[in-house]
Amino acid sequence: MTAKTKDVLPIQFYADPMNSIGYLTRITFRTFSRNLERRTLVHGVTAGQWRFLRVLWIEEGLTQRELSNRVGMREPTTVTALNGMEKSGLVRRVPSKNDRRKVHIYLTPRARKLKDRLMPMVAEVNVVAAKGIDPNDIAVLRRVLLKMSENLTTEEQAYLSAHTGAKLPVGSFVP
Repeated sequence: MTAKTKDVLPIQFYADPMNSIGYLTRITFRTFSRNLERRTLVHGVTAGQWRFLRVLWIEEGLTQRELSNRVGMREPTTVTALNGMEKSGLVRRVPSKNDRRKVHIYLTPRARKLKDRLMPMVAEVNVVAAKGIDPNDIAVLRRVLLKMSENLTTEEQAYLSAHTGAKLPVGSFVP
């Protein structure tokens, strides 16, 4: 084993999906998404659209690329989501005055009003998920997840630099 992997459990351990942190976070994410969407669909908002709204409630006027990076989605996925959101009256696209290739994304008044209705739903899903778990354990979970994300982002950047010379896009989620 290398220095990097000396403290890692044997590969066979990870053959069981229930021992894989990636698998467990994925199924937890999917369960969160289903629970959230069941609530937000009452207002015509999918879980996928919610992710974009959450970013735009913090900062409007981002370009499609910036929005993709902040949400952690690929640009074609963002374009598809924005098409649906525009059709639903949640966002509007405004061409850049300085660069014809760029389009900035703004919320509609309807989308801004939804924040006060949807945020309690998000809080409710988090409360349900944390039921029966000590608040100190939740705090540890948050710190651990952020550290894992930071570790993976650092490794991803090192790989990109070594193999392609590229860097992660500016505005990418980095804890």
